Amino acid sequence: MRSSLIGKIEKAKRYAQEPNRVTFSGLTAEFRGDNNTYKLSYAKGKWQCSCHFFSQWGICSHTMALQQILAHMLPQEAISSPHGDLIKP
Repeated sequence: MRSSLIGKIEKAKRYAQEPNRVTFSGLTAEFRGDNNTYKLSYAKGKWQCSCHFFSQWGICSHTMALQQILAHMLPQEAISSPHGDLIKP
C-alpha cells in the first residue's frame, strides 16, 4: 500500500475520534420506527418528519432521537426544541 494512502487512513481514524470537527448543515435520512419507516430531513435550520405526530407538534421521537445521536455534530439550533428544552443530548 502506498505510504500516502496509509497516512490518509490514519488521519481518517483520528478524525473519526473527534466528531466535534463535523457540523451538519443539512441531512436526509430514513428512520425505521416501530410502526413505519419515516423520512426525516434537516435543512435551513428546520427539521421535518413524515410521521403524523410531527405534523401536529413540529417535533417527534424520530427527530429527537437524531438530535441525541448527532448532538455533537449539529448546530445549536438543530438541537433546540420548539417546545422548550425537551431533550438533553
